[in-house]
Amino acid sequence: MQTSDDLFAARVAALTAPGQPFALETVTVGSVAYRSYCNMPRNLGQYCALMRQHGDRCFAVYREQRYSFEEAWAHSAALATALQQRFGVTHGDRVAIVSRNNPEWMLAFIAIVSIGAVAVPMNAWWTSEELDYGIEDSGSRVVIADPERVSRLAPIAARHALSIIAVGDCRGIPVESAAFDTLLQSFRGADMPEVAVAPDDDATIMYTSGSTGHPKGAVSTHRAILAALWSWLLQGTVNKQLAGATSRPPYPPAGLLTIPLFHCTASHSAFLLSLLVGRKLVIMHKWDAQEALRLIEAERITWFNGVPTMSAELQAAAAESAYDLASLAEIFSGGAARPPDQVGKIAGTFPGSAPGIGYGLTETNALGAVNAGAAYVARPSSTGRAVPAVTEFKVIDGAGHTVPAGERGELCIKSTANVRGYWNKPEATREAFVDGWFHTGDVACLDDEGFLYIVDRIKDIIIRGGENISCIEVEAALHRHPAVREAAVFGLPDVRLGETVGAVVTVRAGAALNAEQLQGFLREHLAAFKVPQRVWLQEQPLPRIASGKIFKRQLKAQYSAGLTQAAKDE
Repeated sequence: MQTSDDLFAARVAALTAPGQPFALETVTVGSVAYRSYCNMPRNLGQYCALMRQHGDRCFAVYREQRYSFEEAWAHSAALATALQQRFGVTHGDRVAIVSRNNPEWMLAFIAIVSIGAVAVPMNAWWTSEELDYGIEDSGSRVVIADPERVSRLAPIAARHALSIIAVGDCRGIPVESAAFDTLLQSFRGADMPEVAVAPDDDATIMYTSGSTGHPKGAVSTHRAILAALWSWLLQGTVNKQLAGATSRPPYPPAGLLTIPLFHCTASHSAFLLSLLVGRKLVIMHKWDAQEALRLIEAERITWFNGVPTMSAELQAAAAESAYDLASLAEIFSGGAARPPDQVGKIAGTFPGSAPGIGYGLTETNALGAVNAGAAYVARPSSTGRAVPAVTEFKVIDGAGHTVPAGERGELCIKSTANVRGYWNKPEATREAFVDGWFHTGDVACLDDEGFLYIVDRIKDIIIRGGENISCIEVEAALHRHPAVREAAVFGLPDVRLGETVGAVVTVRAGAALNAEQLQGFLREHLAAFKVPQRVWLQEQPLPRIASGKIFKRQLKAQYSAGLTQAAKDE
């Protein structure tokens, strides 16, 4: 008797066989051989053009704005022409996008990659100082930004000779900019420019916080992003075939966009995948569980994805709601671990929906593992198995040897979807990417059936509500204060966000400093989500291990236990 796993594998094999829609081939990138898909478009420009097949169907909704797929393509073509003719953008030039989620963000991305330029999505929460680093590092000279971000760019625009395209009213901001809407009008009716773009040309630079201080720009090629999209499409196709007929009302695909587009989970699995499958995207201005429920009913949302905090708050709100949520078929989460008890709650509150979780990284274009439906309910601590058919996992020990199933080690991922490396950082690239395998820095184990469990992190990072925070970066900012002698930054457990930032600081003798003053100082240099929520000041030196390094594990355990005890005493 065939199991569900056998049936899934058989369907994958059939769809990836020669002559089939997802037929596989071997490609060599650098000196490494990878599995890839024969029938993928050659580049993202060709891929984005497929959106036109959906014509007048709704592509994006944001407040009062509504765009059809055909309208969105026409606007993207106009902007692409403006980038070439007005701003001199050519193949390989970097163009930054710094904005909250809106349709213009997506139009800009389509325009940039379609003319062979490199899209550089930057964190919309970054301060002027952090944006200064990103602009300098990437070499972007054209930036598409909304008013709040234009104001942050104003102090650095002249130094970088930036050309700014403003999305929205930027009157009163002391920097010259061109209006996004005016450019669309000026170049209205223009065809998308034709540019020769090879599969292994650079497509994006997406910044990710790791354990080395400043964020690193992960450089992806067109082929890599397309491999991720085709893999998700393959998995979705197999799942639909196995599900067969359904009694669910035939709602057209519609997604609720709750997570920032500057993360590849949103830009790839939400936005770019929607271009091919014809999924309407409803963009939330900011997260609010009650507003999410209203939009699910009003727009007949079928797909939801957010950090675990969001799905937990959605479940809690829905449990006491009278909204009609019958359209909601999938409730996904990513970016951080979801507490296992949430899975059962979601399944109970949304009995007609399938809970799911994805695991991936910026360096893998978000492709990795997926766990959904009954398999997720049965294994709520697992992030699932590798997405077919171009992704491989291995777990290694400190000597680089693969460990047996059930044993812990560092997770490594080999995939056509992996980025080619880090922008301007050859040493970091050589360290993280070895013979085609990306060393994730996550401690994991694989069970006998190939299910992946993430159990710890090797990297010195904090994951707060899906945002990676480099402890070293925060420590460096703390040391800029003249009263700080030494500092240690670590993650503290948090029910809502997973982790928050904590810091223990040794103050120089005779210095007058309190936690609020130090947090205020940090806000001048770091995005708000990186500023420690808890700061402990002391005069005695921080504890150290034999090598002389600060004993962070002890500090984290000590202060986490203190917070837990304080909560019990309240």
